[in-house]
Amino acid sequence: MDIAAISSQPLAKLLGASAMAEEVPVNPDIELVARTQAGDARAFDELVIKYSPRLYGLVYNMTSNHEDANDLLQEVFAKAFRSINGFRGKSSFYTWIHSIAVNMTINFLKKRGRRFQMSLDDVDLNIQNDKEFIELTATSSPVRQADLSELQQKLNESMLKLSPEHRAVVTMFDIQGMPHAEISKILGVSEGTIRSRLFYAHRQLQAHLDEFRKR
Repeated sequence: MDIAAISSQPLAKLLGASAMAEEVPVNPDIELVARTQAGDARAFDELVIKYSPRLYGLVYNMTSNHEDANDLLQEVFAKAFRSINGFRGKSSFYTWIHSIAVNMTINFLKKRGRRFQMSLDDVDLNIQNDKEFIELTATSSPVRQADLSELQQKLNESMLKLSPEHRAVVTMFDIQGMPHAEISKILGVSEGTIRSRLFYAHRQLQAHLDEFRKR
């Protein structure tokens, strides 16, 4: 076979399917999902162990209650296990399990009866980049530590005043460090909507923190 003939052949055909398969890394989540779908419950246990810490942080920061977070996390994994045969890999397992957790927590919070108002603003103001906030958290004297404790309490109180949807985006973006694109996939809304919700939430949090920051 000459060079021209070789260059015109599909790479998979030239190397062989088995050789190509060896070059492609296997996603460990997909492998565990496939084993679970085949009836291996221990594989799902591995997914639970892997994702429990992050999902617990997500649910707790949305509910501000350890008992609720524990109960919800059990329900999240129970639902995921019941639904695992419907997972077809159209998104990553990471996105899929986070979507279940966020939606179940939002529904829980709505049933808990929180009242909220909406905003149509769509500019993103990141409270963690606020100069005064950074300066406040930069030192660690005993007095400052007391201030930081009070600030954390104030932040928790402020988060509880947000709608479940706004609390979700703040938790994922500001606390867990997810990019807009990933949050968009998890919630099933556009990145523009994510930016809008973040702006509204940040503005509300800043308003709630104004009294503390001016002291």
